[in-house]
Amino acid sequence: MDYLLQLAADPAAWVALVTLVAMEVVLGIDNLIFISILTNKLPPQYRSKARRIGIGLALVLRLALLGTIAIIVKLTTPIFSVLGQGFSWRDLILIAGGLFLVWKATTEIHHNVDPVTHAEDVKESRVTIGFAAAIAQILMLDLVFSIDSIITAVGMTEHIPIMIIAVIAAVTCMLLAADPLAKFIEANPTVVMLALGFLIMIGMTLIAEGFGAHVPKGYVYAAMGFSTAIEALNMLVRRRRTVPPHG
Repeated sequence: MDYLLQLAADPAAWVALVTLVAMEVVLGIDNLIFISILTNKLPPQYRSKARRIGIGLALVLRLALLGTIAIIVKLTTPIFSVLGQGFSWRDLILIAGGLFLVWKATTEIHHNVDPVTHAEDVKESRVTIGFAAAIAQILMLDLVFSIDSIITAVGMTEHIPIMIIAVIAAVTCMLLAADPLAKFIEANPTVVMLALGFLIMIGMTLIAEGFGAHVPKGYVYAAMGFSTAIEALNMLVRRRRTVPPHG
């Protein structure tokens, strides 16, 4: 208790908390986009439940990983090298997660570009992803993003309570934004393609990080922000064109 009171009275701890919460929220955007796109392929009655379970699993994983920080830190230690390039467990996890994201986003883009036209095929395509399969895929990406999130947190502060509060705050924001974001993505087909493009970019970033090429997150999110602003302008133009002229 004395330790917590000392933290509460330390201005530096509050600065670290605010900074870490902001960072965790930003990192959670990647996770949330994937969850939104994946759950939108489920029948409507299961989507919200799947999103809640997926985000809940993200919280459980992050808190569980915080309890094993000593192990998490060791994940950055190289276990083998290829042509002078060392690879740690974290690198392998990031590469696997990145490849999965690129594969998943590319598959979804193909399905959107080459839509099924026959009613029976549409019915079959809708059952290609079941509730359990969706949760399994969400859990896999939750693990990748959670490890990246916790390693980032460890690099920013050494205080476990601050990490726990930041993780809970970030996941709470994800939970509040999940349904509105998923509905917005579903209602705007061009936004779906933009989001899938984001997933490919995020996947390639994870692969690059796994191979030791550090990509500043600021560049990635600046590109995402710029693309989103352009898409917002396109949506505004389309909306204006559909409004009948007065008189």
